[in-house]
Amino acid sequence: MRWQNPPEVDVLIPVYKPGKRFARLLQMLQKQTYKVNRIIVMNTEKRYWNEDGYKAVRGLEVHHVSKAEFDHGATRNTAAGYSGADVMIFMTDDAVPYDKYLVEKLVKALEQEGSQGQQAAMAYARQLPDKDCRTIERHTRAFNYPGKGAVKTLNDLPRLGIKTYFASNVCCAYRRDIFVKNGGFADSAIFNEDMVYAAGVLKAGYAVVYEAEAKVIHSHNLSPGGQFRRNFDLAVSQAEHPEVFSGLRSEGEGIRLVKDTAAWLLRTGRFWLLTSLIISSGCKYMGYRTGKMYKKLPKAMILRCTGNREYWKRKWGMQA
Repeated sequence: MRWQNPPEVDVLIPVYKPGKRFARLLQMLQKQTYKVNRIIVMNTEKRYWNEDGYKAVRGLEVHHVSKAEFDHGATRNTAAGYSGADVMIFMTDDAVPYDKYLVEKLVKALEQEGSQGQQAAMAYARQLPDKDCRTIERHTRAFNYPGKGAVKTLNDLPRLGIKTYFASNVCCAYRRDIFVKNGGFADSAIFNEDMVYAAGVLKAGYAVVYEAEAKVIHSHNLSPGGQFRRNFDLAVSQAEHPEVFSGLRSEGEGIRLVKDTAAWLLRTGRFWLLTSLIISSGCKYMGYRTGKMYKKLPKAMILRCTGNREYWKRKWGMQA
């Protein structure tokens, strides 16, 4: 659905120990062809924020939370409460716009409709690997964020499975009216708040857009332990939302990625990286399976497996 008037846009960013990438992110937001009204930052731990370092950034607004208070869902909902813009673009502090057209492309993407006229509720950007990104992770980025965009609706569930709900708050634009109408993110989220929201709006009759022409530079070189913890938290998020993920198997998509990556490594003569693929894939799978059965685990083990200890301490009413 086309905008009647050019929509006002705010960018909302949870931040923790901001560094050079965050500074670059702010610089690129200042250069966008589509003007950003406000940049609303939710900074974790005031002591890590350099008040003097960002004074020149136009429209910057900073709110501080403690590490114990931060939640992937609730903190973003709080940021949304500070915004009155038509479009809210959520980003992470390490996602840098690839060019000056990011905001313009995302706003335009929200005008797209599904095959049966479903209104777009959200549009997420393509993620490109950074310069230091490892070979296997580069291929994973290309697998998850291809060069061709898509408009997904609930009708795609039989064909795409769990990928139907895939979206990423690394960089994702939301229509604020639909966001408010559908209750925003889950207030308690260890991970996956974006996919849970996407499932909700799809079931409510809206569409989710993947806009391949809107690009950010974002990648991680996680250790095997980091892969385990990330997938543990991912599985916990799925287990906590059976209304979304029940009957949908993430393992199938993971196996497809491993097979595709292995074939690519062999095809391009990088066979020596197969060992790394096996180790990282094994850690992902073990983390995922362990997370799925988290309710059977003692608290001490959960705290060793998770990448978000504060989430569990809040959940259990412990002092963070």
